[in-house]
Amino acid sequence: MGAKHGHHGHGHGHGHGHHHHAHGQGSHGTAFAIAVVLNAGFVVAEAAASFVSGSAALLADAGHNLGDVLSLLLAWGASVLAARPASKGFTYGLKSSSILAAIANAALLWVALGAVLIETLRRFWQPEPVNGWQMMLVAAVGIGINLASALLFAKGRKTDLNLRAAFQHLMADAVVSASVVFAGLVIMLTGQDWIDPVASLIITVGLAWGSWDLLKDAIKMGLLAVPGHIDEGAVREYLTGLSGVEAVHDLHIWPMSTTETALTAHLVMPAGPTGDAFLKDIAAHLDSAFGIHHATVQIERAAANCSLDGDRHGHHHHGHEHHHDH
Repeated sequence: MGAKHGHHGHGHGHGHGHHHHAHGQGSHGTAFAIAVVLNAGFVVAEAAASFVSGSAALLADAGHNLGDVLSLLLAWGASVLAARPASKGFTYGLKSSSILAAIANAALLWVALGAVLIETLRRFWQPEPVNGWQMMLVAAVGIGINLASALLFAKGRKTDLNLRAAFQHLMADAVVSASVVFAGLVIMLTGQDWIDPVASLIITVGLAWGSWDLLKDAIKMGLLAVPGHIDEGAVREYLTGLSGVEAVHDLHIWPMSTTETALTAHLVMPAGPTGDAFLKDIAAHLDSAFGIHHATVQIERAAANCSLDGDRHGHHHHGHEHHHDH
């Protein structure tokens, strides 16, 4: 099958826009390290405090914070792996580990929520006395820790799904901690212990609701869907509109990682410019206009007639006829 792509040596243009993502990986290592240490310490303290104060809402918060620590470790690991150079066995490097981490993250969060939900429901059946003051104090510390950690990822979240996941987890935690403070206050004022499991239940449902989008986006990436910020129609229109292009087929756009996008396309060009400069221009435009960093474009001289280049061209086309999608 090697001949399939070799019939026009000049027909392949490959463009790289490494300047887009060179800064994205290593520089977040410190942010991850600080956030992991802060949150791990707090999870231990909060879990202990939930037993001392008897609060299910604090336990819910601790469970979610533990989910955070795991997700931060996953995202951190993925960002380190994604920065590794390509090898013979992994020609893309390990970039897509960031997509696997995002999926695992969302799934883990749901597991943690399930565990908290079970404990919360148990509290409805067997209410326990709650110390509202302790509950408020611990949760208030949680607000500070989560906000401080979230700020570490505020900048990177716009370009990387993994950092967005970390940021979302931490912001959600700050909101959760605030609601625990509020529940503690109400328990102190009213003396009603049932408020605690109700708060815990509301928190759990809210977090499940909030993380649904993240799960959806991560799975779409895993299925190699066109990234949300790229309009496939506009890319097709741009390629079709290039001078000398009669047709575009086998256009594929997919995420290589949570930050990088690749494209391959075949341009049918019976005549017109096909040199390296032409291909470089296409790659540069796809990078700057659409944020597609890795573009591989193949030029085909003949549309359907196999007169050019005899059987090799014919062989190429038999393999691709069913792909035509314009």
